[in-house]
Amino acid sequence: MRRVVVTGMGAITPIGLNVKDYFENIKAGNHGFGIISRFDASEYKAHVAAEVKGFSAKEFMDFKAAKRMEPFSQYAVAAAKEAMEQAGLDMEQEDAYRVGCSIGSGIGSLEVIEREYTRLNQKGPNRVAPLMVPLMISNMAAGNVSIAFGLKGKSLNVVTACATGTHSIGEAYRSIQTGDADVMLAGGTESCICPTGVAGFAALTALSGSEDPDRCSIPFDRDRDGFVMGEGAGVVVLEELERAKNRGARILAEVVGYGATSDAYHITSPAEDGMGAATAMKRAVEESGASMEEILYINAHGTSTHHNDLFETRAVKLAFGEHAKEMKINSTKSMIGHLLGAAGAVEFITCVKEMEESFVHVTRGLENPDEEMDLDYVQGHGVPMELTYALSNSLGFGGHNASILIKKYHA
Repeated sequence: MRRVVVTGMGAITPIGLNVKDYFENIKAGNHGFGIISRFDASEYKAHVAAEVKGFSAKEFMDFKAAKRMEPFSQYAVAAAKEAMEQAGLDMEQEDAYRVGCSIGSGIGSLEVIEREYTRLNQKGPNRVAPLMVPLMISNMAAGNVSIAFGLKGKSLNVVTACATGTHSIGEAYRSIQTGDADVMLAGGTESCICPTGVAGFAALTALSGSEDPDRCSIPFDRDRDGFVMGEGAGVVVLEELERAKNRGARILAEVVGYGATSDAYHITSPAEDGMGAATAMKRAVEESGASMEEILYINAHGTSTHHNDLFETRAVKLAFGEHAKEMKINSTKSMIGHLLGAAGAVEFITCVKEMEESFVHVTRGLENPDEEMDLDYVQGHGVPMELTYALSNSLGFGGHNASILIKKYHA
């Protein structure tokens, strides 16, 4: 199998519109939570979200093109631009049919549906916008990124709810390993902080009802009461190792393992024993050739829901046994909320940056760990730590489990 490395990264997040600003806020333990400003949520069960702030699409792309995209597509194009620039990819010098795209969105655009359904009811069926469908459908993130940068290779849109970003990167990794592509832009994007999005997740009792931005997303804490909706995008450039070396690319990390399983249990709840997630973690590690004891850090799915945090803890113990107590485990969602289809991609980028800077970030807001949660969740403050490996987990509605393992690259 061919080796696969990371040569570029881009991010649009609630705490930074590029990777540098984002990770500076992560290191500082700053969060992006606030009272929802996009609409009046006073009558809703959830009032807090992690909104992207200060984003102007015309700063990242052609204004006319941006007008034909919903925010989830705009975020993806903006993140892809940063990743492409860091990687130094010049598409005029590339075989465009060997450069692909695997960027997913869990939902696409609910806002288009809201807007056009209102127009349908008020003005009739012949007044619905001609671009309603291409604005709405979730594959348009991958489509628009491919169009913007001339990527003519394999183009995928993985949709596995909250596991979308990790699966998208994992499937891109597989595509390069097996020779389907030499380069892949991969990641996830989401923007659904809107009335139907908030109402729908709140009706599931999945969202936090807290009105305190400092105590709303508190993974692994006994007072947690649901996740906080976030938005944004994360995109990475994955590349075949020898090709990256030959063109003098700066290699940020190597992808060395990917595990994907299904709980086959319930449409929203993870399996209570954690076996599905545990198997995904074990497969990712086994593929790398590392021992389980060599893995010292996990970026957990860590949503701040009762079920996820409890069952994911069980999964870590099931996969790693007694070694689980020697590991650092944190949740990026404690600072940026749950980016749904973008979560795994932004968390992958977080792992690469932590590896680069030898620092594992805090699980912000964790004050009182739940009784069964007796692992080291990086409470209180981040810690300096040399990382050889970082394992990132994503677990999605429908029982979708994905784990991806990265390794520090040494020439």
